[in-house]
This record gives sequence, structure tokens and C-alpha cells, in this order.
Amino acid sequence: MSRSAHVDSFARDNLPPRSQWPELLFELPELRYPARMNCAAELLDRAVARGRGARIALRSPEGECSYAQLLAQANRIANLLAREMGLKPGNRVLLRGPNNPMMAACWFAVMKAGGVCVATMPLLRAKELGEVIAKAAITHALCDRRLAEELEAVRPQFPGLKNVKYWYDDATDALIGKQSADFKNVDTAADDVALIAFTSGTTGKPKGTVHFHRDVIAMSDCFPRSILGMREDDVVCGTPPLAFTFGLGGMLCFPLRCGASTVLVEKLTPEVLLETIQKFKATVCFTSPVMYRGMAGFARKFDISSLKNCVSAGEALPDATRQLFKSATGIEIVDGIGSTEMIHIFISHTPGKVRRGATGYAIPGYRAAVFNENFEICKPGEIGRLAVKGPTGCRYLADERQKSYVHDGWNLTGDAYLMDEDGYFFFQSRTDDMIISAGYNIAGPEVEDALLAHAAVAECGVIGAPDEERGTVVKAFVVLKPGNEKNEIMVKTLQEHVKSVIAPYKYPRAIEFVDALPRTETGKLQRFKLRTSP
Repeated sequence: MSRSAHVDSFARDNLPPRSQWPELLFELPELRYPARMNCAAELLDRAVARGRGARIALRSPEGECSYAQLLAQANRIANLLAREMGLKPGNRVLLRGPNNPMMAACWFAVMKAGGVCVATMPLLRAKELGEVIAKAAITHALCDRRLAEELEAVRPQFPGLKNVKYWYDDATDALIGKQSADFKNVDTAADDVALIAFTSGTTGKPKGTVHFHRDVIAMSDCFPRSILGMREDDVVCGTPPLAFTFGLGGMLCFPLRCGASTVLVEKLTPEVLLETIQKFKATVCFTSPVMYRGMAGFARKFDISSLKNCVSAGEALPDATRQLFKSATGIEIVDGIGSTEMIHIFISHTPGKVRRGATGYAIPGYRAAVFNENFEICKPGEIGRLAVKGPTGCRYLADERQKSYVHDGWNLTGDAYLMDEDGYFFFQSRTDDMIISAGYNIAGPEVEDALLAHAAVAECGVIGAPDEERGTVVKAFVVLKPGNEKNEIMVKTLQEHVKSVIAPYKYPRAIEFVDALPRTETGKLQRFKLRTSP
């Protein structure tokens, strides 16, 4: 590794041993980066230096922001971090907010100041925030004032989190306005840690996936270039939060890498997303299968003729949804599979190379294969574990689960696939207990823990159940304690309880009351029997 610019070496010190890293591939000429790199400078400062300062970078219902204006605001916030909040390179910064221009500016500021960004979903509760703060040893936080409640609830537990500022707060906004619009970026190494993205995994215990400055640029030089052919006249819109790497890439880094603009809207329904496409003449849309299915029903009410590329990721795209959307709009959805561990999409296809039922093929810069239980490559048509290599790869933060994700240099994604003779990959199922519903990763055991905290619940088991609208929904099998009624009132009570304990999108949309759960002789819950329950 190169000489680090980080004064605080926590992130680097907690990387897995090099022997457990995946093999990294830099076969494409554009992926051979210099040893020193700051991803904010590559995406933002360089764009202004190349004469793009007057071009629009961010669009929102409240107005527009040019590249030069975004750079100035990011510099002011970087000065706030370094001068007012005492940020040292390598300190971890919790970033918390919806998709809005301030969230984007704050992200760039953290990169410029040499911080390590830990972005979190707006819906996370205090308990979940606490797990992230503890795991990443968070020292600083920038948060939307409207999301202060949960963060303030957990702050007393973490004396190390000493520096917190809320944007859209008069005092903080005034302080930002007083800062210089110039900032000397920290001279980070290409392999200095830029961000830690958290994923719950199958156990509900959060895993921090560590990504370098180089990784941010690599994701921006692969999928959007080879699959979408993005250009500076593109206008991007969509739903994935900037706190997810899917959203960070699609909604911010990809468009800025090529001098394009992105539309940031905080809350989107299928109709509002279509209205946004129409209003801003968007050319590229990033969202989940459930949103495309919802959009299909309203598409003819809006002028979306500007739209040329629609990207689906976050969960498997049902062919019925693809055909429904194509029938309504004439647009072939670009499917893709990525992972937080790999930072973004590694298997996809161009609109002209769709194969029905397939996710796609390994995009330029990546290799993919399907392995059997003996870690031998499967023959075409055989189902096995999907494995991937490329310029990015899994590096968990101080986590023994690194050993099970990386094997012989390959990243094992937890997906069961088959590959045909032409190199197209067909999704079969998840190989773990992760539930992916409407683009969100939900760990079954985490929902079980929330349900078990209710006084009426004796036992429970949670699985992902097929659903025509959302693809998969969280379903809970619940054994009630004596004296409690198995009725719709209890269903609603338990659902509201879960929403109050963990992020609301994780609640069980289906609850079935049972007298007992299937278990082994040693007491282990047999979830596979729940999945096959009629």
C-alpha cells in the first residue's frame, strides 16, 4: 500500500490481512490510476479546471447548482470540518441525510478533507445508528437537521462522537457561509480509505465494507462508460439513496465523472418519479424493479420521451416487470447485479444485448464465474455460487466474515446463478438468509430480534416470501404467548412495534401465526421449511 495521508489510521489498521483480500484486476487502461488520488478532486475539482464550472451539476425541485457552485460549497464544508470541527485525515464522519444538494456537498467535503465517509440511510433508528457508530469508531457527524432525533438519542452512549453539526440549521448554515470557498485537498493515496459502507449481512450484525479513493473512480469508469455510454449532456434521476453505494454511483459519481448532471429529490413515488423525468427531461433513470412496475401503470400520462436508459438493480428483475415496463414505455430496462462489497454493478448488459431472463454478462473490467461446492467451475447450465473479480473487491472492517466472502481470490456474492454457453448469467436465488425487498437489504434475524422484543411473542422465524408487486416481502411466522389473540389487530400491533424498533422498511408485511416452528433436534430453526410452507 502507498504512503497514507491519514493521521488517524483506524480504518487502515482494521482492514483484513492482505492474504484474505480478493485478487484485483486492472486490465483496462483507464483503470491504471496514479499512486496519489483524491476522488473528490477527480470528480469535481478537475471538472471545473477543465472548463465545466458553469455547467449544471445538481438539479432539485428547489433550484440548480453549477459545478463551480458545488465546488465552492464543498470547499466551505471541508473548511468547516478541518478548522471548526477539528477533523484529522482518517477520522470517520457519519453522514446522514436524504438525497439533496447538501448531502452531495457534504460527501465531497469529507473526501476533500481526507475523512472517511460513513453514510447512513435516513430511516435508520437509534439502535442501528449506534451499531454503525461503534463499529466504525465514528468521531464526527454531519446530519440533516430534520433527522436529528435518532442521532441525538444515541449520542450519549458514544463520548468519542464529539463533533456533530446539522445542516439546514441556521447557526451551522451561517458558519458554513463564513468559510473560505477555497480548500487545499488532502493529498490522499489512491488506496487510502474513502468510505465505509455498511450492510447488515445475514445475521443482522452490520458489516462495514471498506472502499478506497481508487475504488470510487473505478466504479465510475466501468459500468457507466461501457454499458450506458454516459455523456455530459445526460441528466440522471432515480431513487437509490446516496447512502447506498448503488445511489452514490448512479446518482452522484457517475454523472459528475462525465460532466453530466443529476436530479436529487428526497421522496419519490412512481408518479413523482415520472413527473421528475418529464420536468427535468431526464435521460437516465436508476431505480428498483418495484418502482419500474409501479411506473408502468402511469407512464402514458407523462412525456418521458427524453429517457434513453433505465437501470434496475438492488434485487433480481422479474421478466414480467421488464416486459410490462417495455410495453408501457418502449424502453428496455438495463438490469444489473452489484454488491456493497464490490461497491457497484459488475454484471449487466447494454439495451441492445438483452437475453430474456438473464441479468447479463460480466461488464468490461470484471470477470465472473459459477462454482460448485468443490469450488470447481460449473458447466454451462449448472447452478452454483456466483464469484466475481475486478478492480474492486471485498474488504470488511475488522470482520471474520471476510474469510467466507473471499475464496482463492474470488468474491463470493451469496447469489446462486447459472451461466449459459454465451456467458450470460441467470439468477436463481440467494444462498444466504438475506431478504432483498424493493431494493432494500433486510436481514431476517434482525427482524426476528425486533419481534421477540414484544411481550406477546414467544417465538418467530422470518423469511423472504415471493410477492407479485415487490418481488419479495418480509414474512414472519409467529408463535404467540398464551392469552394473546391470533387476529388482524395483533398483526398490526406487531408490525407497528417492529417499525418503532428498527427501520420501518424492514417490517414484516406478512405475518402468519403458527403453533410451533420447525427446528432441528439441537433447536436450530429450519428456515428452509418455512420457505416451503404452503
